Amino acid sequence: MNNGRGRPKGGSDARERIVTAARARFAGHGYGGTTMRSVAADADVDVALVSYYFGSKQGLFAAAMALAESPGQILRSVVDGNPATLPDRILATVLKTWDDPHNAQPLTALLAAVHEDEQVRRAFQEYVEREVVGRLADHLGGPRATERAAAVVTVVIGLVFSRWVLRLTPVADADPDVAHRAMRAAVAAAAFPARPR
Repeated sequence: MNNGRGRPKGGSDARERIVTAARARFAGHGYGGTTMRSVAADADVDVALVSYYFGSKQGLFAAAMALAESPGQILRSVVDGNPATLPDRILATVLKTWDDPHNAQPLTALLAAVHEDEQVRRAFQEYVEREVVGRLADHLGGPRATERAAAVVTVVIGLVFSRWVLRLTPVADADPDVAHRAMRAAVAAAAFPARPR
């Protein structure tokens, strides 16, 4: 156990070993079946060093998948605030994140890996269900919260594929403000559907 201050000991290549171990763990055991302790054991480091470098399991997943920010971390930054403006915060953040080439390249590579590799797909599916849909459902609350959260994520995934993967016109070429306005009603309807009369 590390009782000193600063970075726990683990060797000069410890960070790289942790990322390699995490990638293998997430692929082999899925997101739910991977713990920071198991990754630390595989990398032959103290679990405190995993926390020091990555902060949380979400941060570790983001690093293993070569993402600048994980979708769960991005979601955390938008859920707090007025529920009425939640669709706007979600869309503004998604558009800003994906329009940044620094973020878009690894995200696109992850989507390709999800398509090509069943183990990566399973790990990412579990991650999205727990850390994105689950957390958004907790925030939304009320009737059918999980169903509504999943609907929001589905609309956002549609935007991602249309704008950045398929490069579908006119969505791909639209100014972010135009894309935001075009998608707002769909996100709002998914999050806060009208009650049947």
